[in-house]
Amino acid sequence: MDKFEQMYVQQTDFLELLRDKRHHPNFPLDLSKKENQQFLKTLSHECMHELFESNMLLKNAKSHRNTEFKDFDRESYKEELSDVLHYLIGILIYSGISKEEMFEMYMKKGQINIERINGGY
Repeated sequence: MDKFEQMYVQQTDFLELLRDKRHHPNFPLDLSKKENQQFLKTLSHECMHELFESNMLLKNAKSHRNTEFKDFDRESYKEELSDVLHYLIGILIYSGISKEEMFEMYMKKGQINIERINGGY
């Protein structure tokens, strides 16, 4: 099992635990239903919140700051980005998007991006 597959399996197990212990919905969700779209939107906001938390650790990113922080909390940064991935993989699972589908789309979109840059985009 590759690393991405292991992450998907662990997140699936976690979502099953949430379903059984915290009354989260079963998956995949029917995305034509309003309440399911609202649930995914909430998860997306939580995912973005974790990304914002990771950005707060980038103390030298402020363009108006004249001083420079010498210390960077890499462990906390990795932890916040890990939270982002947990939410993102959960969104994929709830949406019924398999790891194979996501891999194919990721590679396709990556090629489009390369072609755009090479084409003067």
